Amino acid sequence: MGGGRGGRHAVVVGGSLAGMLAAHVLAGYADRVTVVERDRFPDGTSPRPGVPQGRHPHVLLEGGQVAMESLLPGFVAELRAAGAPRVGMPSDMVLWQSGRWLRRLPATTHIYTGSRAQLEELVRRRVLANPVISAVQGTDVVGLLGDASRVRGVLLRDRSGDARGEQRALEADLVVDASGSGTKAPQWLEAIGAEAPHEETIDTGLAYASRVYRGKSGVLDGDTLGYYVYPSPDQVHAGGALPLEDGSHLVIVSGLRGDEPPTGDDEFVTYTKRLPHPLLHQWLEEAEPLSPAFGYRRTANVRRRYDVPGSCPAGFLATGDALCTFNPIYGQGMAIAAMSAVALRDALADPSRTPTTRRVQQALLAASRQAWDISAGADRKMPGAVGNAVGGGPADRFADWYLQRVQERYPGDPVVGGAFRSVLTLSAPVTALFAPAVARAVLFRPPAPTPTEPPATPEEPEA
Repeated sequence: MGGGRGGRHAVVVGGSLAGMLAAHVLAGYADRVTVVERDRFPDGTSPRPGVPQGRHPHVLLEGGQVAMESLLPGFVAELRAAGAPRVGMPSDMVLWQSGRWLRRLPATTHIYTGSRAQLEELVRRRVLANPVISAVQGTDVVGLLGDASRVRGVLLRDRSGDARGEQRALEADLVVDASGSGTKAPQWLEAIGAEAPHEETIDTGLAYASRVYRGKSGVLDGDTLGYYVYPSPDQVHAGGALPLEDGSHLVIVSGLRGDEPPTGDDEFVTYTKRLPHPLLHQWLEEAEPLSPAFGYRRTANVRRRYDVPGSCPAGFLATGDALCTFNPIYGQGMAIAAMSAVALRDALADPSRTPTTRRVQQALLAASRQAWDISAGADRKMPGAVGNAVGGGPADRFADWYLQRVQERYPGDPVVGGAFRSVLTLSAPVTALFAPAVARAVLFRPPAPTPTEPPATPEEPEA
């Protein structure tokens, strides 16, 4: 970033998790960082309109925890102290996938399942304590300054409700789009003569609804913290209950296009009968509802290829959901927001390479590649999936064959299960699935036996 009047200035569009973490990184390189947020930040941990999934389940995967701790040392302990449940996988959960209950083997990874609003509030408090960073709230970004060769700032308008309201310019040496899946950056770029990025899409039509409950009795007590049925091509309905920081559970149910979950009180509970076991339905009939049900239907995987040569002017970057949006059912968004911020930090700090816009954008895309491969790879096999990235080549067919064998074995095999979970939680690369011990089990051993009924207690560790 070149130094102009008033020093080097970076603008981050969007004050959600990806935006705040990007601002935190940029504060080490800029004299001023301005976060422009269309909402007003709530006092405390209330959901806000600018996070459309804010009332739905969120998990912080292990890869995201590592990234958060790297960016904000001590953050995970702070999250734990705030009451966010730490859930061991698979020991603390009753899990079902592809027709089989998973053995509740000792945990090989942990996830945090507290509310999105709680985690965001903790991050926001830490980031905005930096005097280099300021926030402009209740303000829309409506365009970019600059031309096809370089972005030089943003156009702002107060959220007064008047679309013809006065615009004002905010100059910047760097603009980072962290405005989420509803980003308008492609249109903004076209308006200054640049090209909109090519978009890769896969959409299963998945829709879900969520509601908070407090249980009275049943399997979600004692040694069991949660329950989940994963979707698959043979079982398109999914659902479960994840613990929140106040002792309640956030219940989610999902279905595909044409069979979306309802949000009416009785209909929401009835919909859980579509799951392959009545466990969740029975628990809900006794549990106390603490909120209305909220629906959500924008679940397509979308990747914007700003990394392609000539597709983006200098001085502009995209991160978070504005760069790569995943089907939320896989719980990857918060982890990738943190991992992308680490990628931004490392790319800017690399002494061996000049951090050009394209190189930094390539690093941001690389940070999301494994999550994309997991989410898009699973969704392209779902019935009714549409989009220009649904098709696959010979390499994809071999990977599908091998991964099918992995999925058949991981519910009961501790070696395969541990490797598979490490990949799914973004704490190990996909190559972990091809380690010698894992490959032997996948290629030469039959699937291990698994429980015939929901396992009520975790298994004891072997001596």
